[in-house]
Amino acid sequence: MKKISPSLTLLALAINAFAIGSTEFISVGLMPMIVNTFNISLSQAGLTVSLYALGVTVGAPLLTILTGTWNRKTLMVSIMGLFILGNLLSAFAPTFLLLLVGRVLASLAHGIFMSISTVIAADVVRPEKRASAIALMFTGLTVATVIGVPLGTFIGQHSNWHMSFVFIVVIGLIGLIATSILVPKGLPIPGKINLSGLARIFTNKSILMSLFITAFGYGGTFAAYTYLTPILEGTFRFSASTVVIILVAYGVMVAIGNSLGGHLANKNILPALQKMFAALALSLLFLFISASLASQVLGLIATLLLGLFAFMNVPGLQLYVVQLAEKFTPKDITLVSAFNIAAFNVGITLGSFVGGQISKGSSVVFTPLGGIIIILLAMFLIRLAQKDQASKL
Repeated sequence: MKKISPSLTLLALAINAFAIGSTEFISVGLMPMIVNTFNISLSQAGLTVSLYALGVTVGAPLLTILTGTWNRKTLMVSIMGLFILGNLLSAFAPTFLLLLVGRVLASLAHGIFMSISTVIAADVVRPEKRASAIALMFTGLTVATVIGVPLGTFIGQHSNWHMSFVFIVVIGLIGLIATSILVPKGLPIPGKINLSGLARIFTNKSILMSLFITAFGYGGTFAAYTYLTPILEGTFRFSASTVVIILVAYGVMVAIGNSLGGHLANKNILPALQKMFAALALSLLFLFISASLASQVLGLIATLLLGLFAFMNVPGLQLYVVQLAEKFTPKDITLVSAFNIAAFNVGITLGSFVGGQISKGSSVVFTPLGGIIIILLAMFLIRLAQKDQASKL
């Protein structure tokens, strides 16, 4: 049998990542339509984001443990099948409850995909190419932010939100076909994961603190981002078609921020993360001020700045926890990575929940302030981690 080119395998993973990245945040753009369809509150609609994140939180470590002995190609095909099933249920959900069930099913696929796709990307290339391979696979997520979410929102606005999920199902089917053809059968199988690793991970102070830093630092954005479309349409009075363009521009700024964040975090990760969090907190403060003034010009600038700083911290947060795992629990790097994915989504759940409670109790205008408080907690923990490092030198 002809050997599959690593580039083609990475392409299949990137297509899957595009589908998964698109579905994660698609409800942000569709939220006003979901509210109208089911006659629910904005905070209830926010569950489409927070419960999805909760599903990833549970799915990443749990399914990573349960599927350790599965053939990697079989597992990837199964993951995309579950992803398609969840989005089909969301697309044709007659009730809000079934929409949430569909979102949770898709999120379980998301969690396990993120846990194993990085390992597959690293396995199909030479050791010196691993970092580049992983970065290439993750371009699918970046492209999803730039294109997938705005395009899904556009489809929803010009037909209905059900068709936005159908669009994601189609991308998922393309990813499933690509996986069945382009992912090799003979990839290394991790085997049964030793659960004693759980004790090693959760009794290590440094790793545990890093997971909290990930959750708070990444999650603070979502107090406001979950409700970004209602803020743009309701507070700044942008038209629905203009919001799509703004979301595209937001995605471009996210891509720029990710690239800069990776570069800045190559050395002295904790100080770099501290500066990124400070910039993110300031961008949320600017968004709050702009919303309070209801200024479209300031609102546009604030949204773009939020995009620049929102996910700039992701490469550093990922690198930091892997470095700690290599140092303290080298046998458990895969499991630590899965828990860090869970921590990202704990942050999404926390941030969107806080934003939902603020919008329910007062107004979406105040959601950025909730995000600032969460980010300040991350900055406090980084300060503690720096002191702990200094004391061990």
